[in-house]
Amino acid sequence: MSCIPCTQDAATRARIDELAELIKTKAHLIPDLGWSESELYETGLFRGAVERIRGQFAASMAEKRGFAKLVLNFLEDQRAITSWQAAGGVNRYDYEVRLPSGRIAVIELKGCLDGNNTNIFERPPQAQEFYIWSVCQNAGANPARNAWSGIHTRLSAEIIDKEKQVDGLVIWDMVCGTIGRVCPKLTADPTRATEIGPYKLPPPCVYLFPSTIPSPRNNPSPPVHTLESLEFLSALHSQFKGRDDEVFSVRLAARYSGRDLQRMTVVSCGGAVEQQSSWQSIRRS
Repeated sequence: MSCIPCTQDAATRARIDELAELIKTKAHLIPDLGWSESELYETGLFRGAVERIRGQFAASMAEKRGFAKLVLNFLEDQRAITSWQAAGGVNRYDYEVRLPSGRIAVIELKGCLDGNNTNIFERPPQAQEFYIWSVCQNAGANPARNAWSGIHTRLSAEIIDKEKQVDGLVIWDMVCGTIGRVCPKLTADPTRATEIGPYKLPPPCVYLFPSTIPSPRNNPSPPVHTLESLEFLSALHSQFKGRDDEVFSVRLAARYSGRDLQRMTVVSCGGAVEQQSSWQSIRRS
């Protein structure tokens, strides 16, 4: 069982591993470098170059923002949302969306969910709906591990310990539905793809979170949102051909065990439990 339907493509993973090994062991043979093996590996040049490339990919948000812009423009064109605007660099969130009802949804754009950056967000006071949207461009990443790491290890602890309300999660990006990350939704029915810009997108993976913040004494296991209670998530889900039996519900429960604040995460889909944690203590930083 898994909290996300897609899986890592074994052939793509093998090719990435093969390429990584070649780069690691044969980089000194690149003609234009002119460095010996010892100069490259023993001086730290190779490691420094790898870390620089890694940092540049991790820090760059341009492609992620371009993808989100296409999606939000599409929703606006379909009149599923009224308008949207980028929040600007001074804010700890990325997009503010005006919905047909007049409600305001706020979106925080993230990369892969298994990093510490997942925990860095603030829900602004004007947000009537608040979402985390994961755009993970790494075709070599394991979708199941990333999703569970984000939902349970990071977001559940942040929500309960820091009392930060998150209404929903979207895991969906430009790699979804490609050879590197085959989508079972499109495998079963290719007509469910939606073409926007250069992308042919499958329905997004959407997750409903608790409607209030879990609290051990006063609110240990609050009810989960429904699609009807989240206007933006419902619009995204319907406009990109989602099916209601594919929507995930994330139930969070909190309790004290001695002095430890603990939480349990249960992810369900179509009424069946897909993944569940044990009671685990929240390690405060």
